[in-house]
Amino acid sequence: MGHQVKIIAPCSRRVAGSGEQVIPLGRPIPWPSAGSVARVTFSLTLSPRVKQILREENFDVVHIHEPLIPTLPLTVLRLAPPIRVGTFHAYHSKPRGYFWSKYLLKRWCARLDGRVAVSPSAMRFVSRHFPGEYEIIPNGIDVDLFSPAVAPIERWCDGKLNILFVGRLEKRKGVRYLLDAYSEVKRRLPGTRLILVGPGTRLRKGYEKTVLEGNLEDVVFAGHVSLQDLPRYYRTADVFCAPTTGHESFGIVLLEAMAAGKPIVASKIDGFADLLTHGAEGLLVPPRDSGALAEALLHVLENRVLQQEMGARGRLKAEQYSWNKVAQRVMDYYSSLLNGSVEVGCSAGQGKGTGGSQHCRETDWN
Repeated sequence: MGHQVKIIAPCSRRVAGSGEQVIPLGRPIPWPSAGSVARVTFSLTLSPRVKQILREENFDVVHIHEPLIPTLPLTVLRLAPPIRVGTFHAYHSKPRGYFWSKYLLKRWCARLDGRVAVSPSAMRFVSRHFPGEYEIIPNGIDVDLFSPAVAPIERWCDGKLNILFVGRLEKRKGVRYLLDAYSEVKRRLPGTRLILVGPGTRLRKGYEKTVLEGNLEDVVFAGHVSLQDLPRYYRTADVFCAPTTGHESFGIVLLEAMAAGKPIVASKIDGFADLLTHGAEGLLVPPRDSGALAEALLHVLENRVLQQEMGARGRLKAEQYSWNKVAQRVMDYYSSLLNGSVEVGCSAGQGKGTGGSQHCRETDWN
């Protein structure tokens, strides 16, 4: 859109090809969080460097993702001049971190001039302790990259029906329930294959052991796949499966599958139910229910017309999340803050101008 953008972020190594657009600041340190691993920046020298960057760049807008997380986001929030925008991504059924720290964080949250949540689930999560007005602007997707026009992977186009999983092999992604479900699917529909895409963890050996002990055939552990190759895996699939057990505020992998024109079977958790309509783009089943997961997969796999209808509806929905549309919404929100048409605040008890109630601004853009 012609605006100058700089990205301040911790980097574990030099960012190739980023030029002056990325400003590396600190190193990411892994930290267990919500059944996954978050990466945070701990450093005693952040403040002077952040002050220098903010002074030299003189930004019109400082947009901080997860602004209340230590230490880089919180440091930038503490030191940045207006306009300060915060985007909240996280979702957790038991927000212990916010519960114990809200009285310390409320003064910094009050510095935000604008607040964005990526989904209704993310908004409900953060507003439990920091009520106020939130603009819901979802994550975007490259609908040209994840396209039905992409060529599938030929070696798996052999007449077998492919079930695809994409995600880190960690407990909350629900792979154990998918393997249990696949065992039943394979028994009743032998011409099927399960392809698991995603970086392995210590759990991968356990999943591989489950496959061997259960004599499960046609299970492929593809491991890490590059962004350029990933769309081909979606195109190879007959159905995409996301058996996640919780802690998701948004389903990027669901959007990728929709953009590729694929039907979906996913857990009925808040972050997924915000995005996928049961019976339209796919089917939602109770989390941790391998039997229901198997029945849903079989229902979709055995109905080619249903696959096509769900895939077509998914593609239409995914196009509403294209980056050009999402970026325009972000830019419109910036403009409203810069011209003063939006007045927001944030506290642990009462939202500025909201009487302490929870408010959500969401434009109908479907």
